[in-house]
Amino acid sequence: MIISAIIITYNEERNIRDCLESLKWVNEIIVVDAESQDKTTKIAEELGARTYSQKWQGYGKQKNYALGKATGDWILSIDADERITPELAKEIVEKLTNPSFSGYKIPRKAYFLGRWIRHSGWYPGYVLRLFQAGMARFAEKEVHEYVELNSKAGYLKNHLLHYTDDTLDHYLDKFQKYTTLASKELYVHGKRASLSDLFLRPILFFLKMYIAKGGFLDGIHGFILATLSSFYVFVKYAKLWEKEKGI
Repeated sequence: MIISAIIITYNEERNIRDCLESLKWVNEIIVVDAESQDKTTKIAEELGARTYSQKWQGYGKQKNYALGKATGDWILSIDADERITPELAKEIVEKLTNPSFSGYKIPRKAYFLGRWIRHSGWYPGYVLRLFQAGMARFAEKEVHEYVELNSKAGYLKNHLLHYTDDTLDHYLDKFQKYTTLASKELYVHGKRASLSDLFLRPILFFLKMYIAKGGFLDGIHGFILATLSSFYVFVKYAKLWEKEKGI
């Protein structure tokens, strides 16, 4: 059994070392870098990863390119700001010695502004990241891509750690890029922004995240997260409206 880890990167020198250190137990690491201007690829190569340079094609296409370079029987997809704990690594190896499924969802725990988020709809945040080669591909979406598995997935118990945003500046940098990509994808698929999208959707999203999903239990972090997330919804649809108007 050969396990290949795949990672796509762009200017991830602050994250890539810790990410790769958490993957020392896999047989092969593939890094597809989108022409970084920092030391991402240098660090990756120093730590034994096979690196490829690929002009940015969008999240889904970029990950499918990385998938095509992997030679393992099983694929583990991970982002540069994520870490595999020793407990999760052990569970994966044990599970794959006699697998019951061709893919597995992993509970993800996110670290946001100095705190682990345990509610807000973010936790346990199961993500399908482990799958048998040839049984899945990534949906070729502009943003928020996901694995399309050809069969039912199983579940693992140990956490994938996600160091998502350590500062508001970092969050807002991603915010600008992701809202632009998300609005573009909506527009391409024929969606159009209505007043209810701009007014009701953000309010309902806040209530769902902060009240229904228990964000208030995450303290001020939960309030900030729900507020920023609802504003994300507003800006996404505002940018869609902007595209409609040709502004």
